[in-house]
Amino acid sequence: MAHNSLMKNTLEALAQSALAAALKAGADSADVITLEGRSVSLDIRQGKLEQAERAEGTDLGLRVMVGQRQAMVSSSDTRPEAIAQVAERAVAMAHEAPEDPYIGLAAREELATSWDISAFELYDNTHEPSPETLQEDARRAEAAALANPGVSQVQSASASYSQTTVQLATSTGFSGGYQRSSRSLSCVAIAGKGLGMERDYDGDGRIFQADLRSADEIGALAAARAVERLNPKKPKTGSYPILFDERISSTLVGHLLAAVNGAMVARGSSWLRDALGEEVLPKHLSIVEDPHRPRTSASRPFDAEGLPTAPRHIVRNGVLEGWTLDLANARKLGMKSTANAARGTGSAPSPSVWNIALTQGTQTHAELLRDMGTGFLVTSLIGSTINPNTGDYSRGASGFWVENGEITHAVNEVTIAGNLRDMLRTIVPANDARTHLSRVVPSLLLEGLTLAGS
Repeated sequence: MAHNSLMKNTLEALAQSALAAALKAGADSADVITLEGRSVSLDIRQGKLEQAERAEGTDLGLRVMVGQRQAMVSSSDTRPEAIAQVAERAVAMAHEAPEDPYIGLAAREELATSWDISAFELYDNTHEPSPETLQEDARRAEAAALANPGVSQVQSASASYSQTTVQLATSTGFSGGYQRSSRSLSCVAIAGKGLGMERDYDGDGRIFQADLRSADEIGALAAARAVERLNPKKPKTGSYPILFDERISSTLVGHLLAAVNGAMVARGSSWLRDALGEEVLPKHLSIVEDPHRPRTSASRPFDAEGLPTAPRHIVRNGVLEGWTLDLANARKLGMKSTANAARGTGSAPSPSVWNIALTQGTQTHAELLRDMGTGFLVTSLIGSTINPNTGDYSRGASGFWVENGEITHAVNEVTIAGNLRDMLRTIVPANDARTHLSRVVPSLLLEGLTLAGS
């Protein structure tokens, strides 16, 4: 692990030199995020390498404050003279920026002071997979998909690996960092010919190589899904129960999470802006955020402003408990930050959600299908019109028609519409969520959506 700690020390030294340069250039306060990463990704088609990309680099994002004005500058040139120039440029830009009464670093006593990064399991320190290994995985996924006689071609089979080291430092004395790794594999299969072609996919992404599902399974499932979608029909326009499959159900919860984002609320452009303390989900359902869940992609010990992260309820027993806040939006709303600040090297912190889980139900996917009788099982969504102010919802969808609790045929190119406030209050969850994802949301049965078909 010597290499990793060395990398961290280099990033820490880089961050401290950028802070020193900012203060020397005339900043009142500053924070800096430094990232070092490397990634490799490749696509296979017809057994051959179609494209391969490798990237590595170090990036730095410096934010300076002069009074109540701030500016951000990013750079991938880490030489001392380049950092001095970046700092001077940032301070000059800050002098020209408009005043913002809400900006400012966290107070020293609010900062995270200790954490056990090993408990988060964000980094797989086994060997980085060779390009040959990645290629073999993608090739096996493609071969498994092509083994299905209904599949006419595989659009792509892709494998990738990345690792990133993050270091955050502030002029108020915070310094912290960690490493992440990620490994993914996916396959897109096409069934049928000509105008009757249908496509579908499967994929998996994990922090640990050992957790990744097998290439054979991913290819076979992508193929089976594509074949199932052949010969779709359009249902009659009407109002039906709709089961959002686990593959796409997290998008529904995602719309709620977007509406409780502090930046949206502070701007007054959220359909939930007046809903704090009100029921937004059925009484027995909660949404819990847990940034400390091990082996999960959105876990972190501290946020992008150096505040310690902690589990919290966003919705408890159906009632909306809180907004997702960074420091600036919290001040704007007269509240405290929920330690949800995220940032890249080129942007100021803004609120973002970490890992969330919706309460799972007691019924299986099959039992919900049986209970819905006649309706629509949605397995993929395309395009969307969501009105952020009103929660009006309209999306293109495809999936399967269900009669008497049994799937009868594929359905494509229909539009489902409703209002999110009404929709979310009727959800019935299944028990099939994948618990390793950063959004743990099972299949969801909803009542009374309008389906525009033929």
